[in-house]
Amino acid sequence: MTMNFKTTAIACHVNALEKGFWDEPINRAEKIALMHSELSECLEGIRKPGPDTHCPAFTQEEVELADVIIRVLDYCEHFELRLVDAINAKMTYNASRPYRHGKRF
Repeated sequence: MTMNFKTTAIACHVNALEKGFWDEPINRAEKIALMHSELSECLEGIRKPGPDTHCPAFTQEEVELADVIIRVLDYCEHFELRLVDAINAKMTYNASRPYRHGKRF
C-alpha cells in the first residue's frame, strides 16, 4: 500500500486514537519520550540483529524506525504541526551549510 505523507499521518493518528493512545490527558513530553524509546529499541535492533518478532519480513531496525515515524506523524497530526513544510524549510537551510555543518560528526 502506497500512501502520501499526509494520508499516512492521518492513518497513524486515527489508529492511535482508536487504540486509546490519546484518551488520557496529553503530556507532550511523554509523547516525545515514547519517540525516543523507539530509537533506543532501534539501537538494540542494530546491536542484536535479526528479524522482527511481529513483522518477520523486516529487521528489528527497520520496524523500530517505522515505529519512530509512526509516533512522529501521529504527534504532528494531533497537534496540527506543519511537518512537511518544516522538513522542506530545514532541507533548504541545510543545503546552505558547510560540510558536516562545520562539525566533526
